Amino acid sequence: MSQTDSSFFKILVLIIGGLFAFMIVIIIIANMLTDGSTQGNPGDDKMVQDAIAQRIAPVGKVKTGTTTAAAQPAATTTPAVGAADGKAIYTQACFACHGTGAAGAPKLGDKAAWESRIAQGKDTLYNHALGGFKAMPPKGGNMGLADADVKAAVDYLIANSQ
Repeated sequence: MSQTDSSFFKILVLIIGGLFAFMIVIIIIANMLTDGSTQGNPGDDKMVQDAIAQRIAPVGKVKTGTTTAAAQPAATTTPAVGAADGKAIYTQACFACHGTGAAGAPKLGDKAAWESRIAQGKDTLYNHALGGFKAMPPKGGNMGLADADVKAAVDYLIANSQ
């Protein structure tokens, strides 16, 4: 080995040794600043776990078979306060389709679309609303509604679409 090669290796060893010593000093300083304690995994915190569980929870549930009104959650039922409020029922259960025309549903106030339906009579419209018709599920998908509430919503739709 030549003189230049050996001096190169000496310098390289000194640089690597200096970097190693610098790393040790940084580790010691970091341990002194944090008292050598570890914070633990943030996922171990109960609040963090609850927040994660809430974010990844399913949006809805699929239920098959027939359900009775008693099996529906209390939040989907309409409080019985005097006479049924057709507009409130329409807003709660019917607007998603009859307000937008989704799945071919006639929109509220569309006289041309409602004319032939109204001509069939209220009883036919009541039966369609209560039992389902084409893409519309029975009671607009809210089985917790009383028949009187559904009929009030149908009356509201008829009154505002003639």
